[in-house]
This record gives sequence, C-alpha cells and structure tokens, in this order.
Amino acid sequence: MTAAVSISAPPAFPLAQRMSRMKASAVREILKVAERPDVLSFAGGLPAPELFPVEAIAQAHAEVFAQEGRAALQYSTTEGYGPLREWIASHLGERGLHVAADQVLITNGSQQGIDLVAKVMLDPGDVVLVENPSYLAALQTFSGYEVSFSVVGSDDDGMRVDELERFVTAGRKPKLIYLVPNFQNPKGTTLSLERRHALVRFAQRHRILILEDNPYGELRFRGEHLPSLASLDTEGVVVNLGTFSKTLAPGLRIGWAVGPREIIRALTVVKQSTDLHTATVAQRATARLLSRFDYNAHLDQLRAVYGERCLAMIGSLERHMPAGTRWTQPDGGMFIWVELPRGMSADTLFPLALEKRVAFVPGSPFFASEPRTEFMRLNYSNRPPELLEEGMRRLGAVIASQQ
Repeated sequence: MTAAVSISAPPAFPLAQRMSRMKASAVREILKVAERPDVLSFAGGLPAPELFPVEAIAQAHAEVFAQEGRAALQYSTTEGYGPLREWIASHLGERGLHVAADQVLITNGSQQGIDLVAKVMLDPGDVVLVENPSYLAALQTFSGYEVSFSVVGSDDDGMRVDELERFVTAGRKPKLIYLVPNFQNPKGTTLSLERRHALVRFAQRHRILILEDNPYGELRFRGEHLPSLASLDTEGVVVNLGTFSKTLAPGLRIGWAVGPREIIRALTVVKQSTDLHTATVAQRATARLLSRFDYNAHLDQLRAVYGERCLAMIGSLERHMPAGTRWTQPDGGMFIWVELPRGMSADTLFPLALEKRVAFVPGSPFFASEPRTEFMRLNYSNRPPELLEEGMRRLGAVIASQQ
C-alpha cells in the first residue's frame, strides 16, 4: 500500500537520491478515501475529538493573548518555553523518570523527535534495529536518512529482546534501536518488565542508543504501569519521546524529547536549522492550561472511555469475525492488530471493505522487511461502542465472503 513519490512529468530539477527511498504514508493515502462521511473508518490513529478539552484550551489561548500576547507572538528559544519544560520534567518525575528541565526539548509532536534523533545519530548505511512490525512513520523517517534495517521479531510481550545479541555477533551492530514499548503502533502490545531490563542492559553493554517512543504510555486502562526504559537507564543510552497529541489534542503539535544533556544539546542544534522553535503561542497556552487544569482527571476520563471502546471492539470481533481470525488484547493505547484467516490478504480485502463502507489499515506497510499481507490494524478510540459493533459486523461479513 506504499508507493514511492511519483510525478506526472520529469521534474524541472533532479530530486535527491534519498527521495527514491521515501514512501508516501500508506495511512495518509488510505485516509483520503476512508474518511468519507459514509464510511465507518477504523483506519486513522485518531483520538476521540469529543474528549478534547476545547473550552479549557480556548480559555488558555485567550489568556495568553490578553496577558502576554506580544511575547507569545515573538520568536523564542529553540529549547522551548521554560515553564512548560519544567512542568514536563515534574510530570515525568511523578512517573519515575527523574530529569531536569534542561534535559527537555520541546518538539513539534513526537514525530519531530524521531526525525531529529535520526538527523543527529544516523549516517547513510547505518543500521537501525526495529521490531517487526513497527510504527510506519518512523520507518519512513529512517528511510530518508538512507539507513538499512535489522528487524527483530515481536510477540504479545513486545520486542524479542533475546534475539538482539545475534545482530552484534553477526557484524550487524545497530547504531540505533527504535521501539514503542507501550501499546505499540500497530500491534497494541506492551514490552514486558523483564524485557525492558534486558533491553537496557543490552544497550548499555554495547553502547547503542535506544529511541523510546512513548505517545500512548498515559493511556493504560488496565494492568499496572511499567517503568519507562529511560527510567531504568543509568548510563545515558535512552532518549525518551512524549507528546500531548494523544492526551490533549494533536492539533497543538506539542511533544518533547528527554535524554542525556549532550544528546539534547545536539537535537537542539539541528532543530535550530529545522524550524527555529516550536510555536510559541501553543507552548505558552499549553503551559497555562496545565498550571490549573486537572490533567490527571482528564487522563482518567480518557482511560475509561478508551478501555470501554477497546472491550467493545474485542466483543464485536468475537461476535462477527469468522473462524481463523485472531487479534491482540491491548491493555491501553488505541489499536488492535488483527490476523486474518489463512490465505487471506488485507490488501485484497481493503477495496472490498470500502464497498461495504468500512475501512481499516492493511498491515503490510508496517513491516521493515518482507511485507506480510495477512494483518490489519484497527483503531477503536475514535468511535463509540455502537459504531464499533456495526463496523465489525460489516468487516466480518467482508472477510467471511472471501473464505
């Protein structure tokens, strides 16, 4: 479902060779057709818009313009707005990751954090180790830096950390290890505590940087909170990324990178040449909002709603999917990963599902190695239970019709 950038006529100027490796986002391309009003779409990784704290965000912006408008509209520091960095450092400390504010860099969503780390760390030909499947937009980013991938298997407990040593002994030592340890995109699985410790020890032993992408960590609706990889690291081998996109609103585009000071300094330097700084108005408004907003109560509401919707989707899958269909059982986040009955292809099913006005994301683009077509990703956070039921009924009928 991915395609290289294409144009209808020869370019006026030759594109950089790296563009041959840059693929259009399968998810974004699918959303162009899947987000029609008449389609029940479970394709986008979308939070529930009815849970956005719209009034509180609007009030915070109004106060910023009324009380500090000129400063908010001026250029600012690349590192980010001081009070916001301090709030993030304090909040992470409550979660067991103790950092100072000068170890926090504000980014345009955690996606920019991935790009900045890649720009700082990766040269053409370097090896990036990822779990298979992995977050599609991260694979796109790394591909743009002309790297090669080593892939490691994953199961219900996340990345198979026990497979990592063979890459070092085989002469394929990675420069960077990338993973989403909590409620992974696309699978919804979570790295176990035992594997977290083992992964950090491996990275420390071989001096390999871990990029811990954690956009969904606050969205656990059952089970116990697990410590971040960064909080287990005592030797500076982990950069941790976070965001408000999944908790407050993605339109704010406020994320952060946290890590060793020398790496955060390097990320700051490359961000200076990328966008100077993240939008000052949004930073100041977010900081003002968080200074009085009950963020933890807001998170509790998100967890309750998403937990209900996850269980609703799982129940609907149990009622409507034909024999031979399997799926993951997330404890948080926004996604369920579905394996189709033997011999079926999600790529083939997608246009048939659209005819029945239901959409999903085929799983093949999420694989850094040979694509596998028997999987699909479903998003449950963006639909109420009654529409989850109807959507799974339609989808189950499409799958059954191909058996």
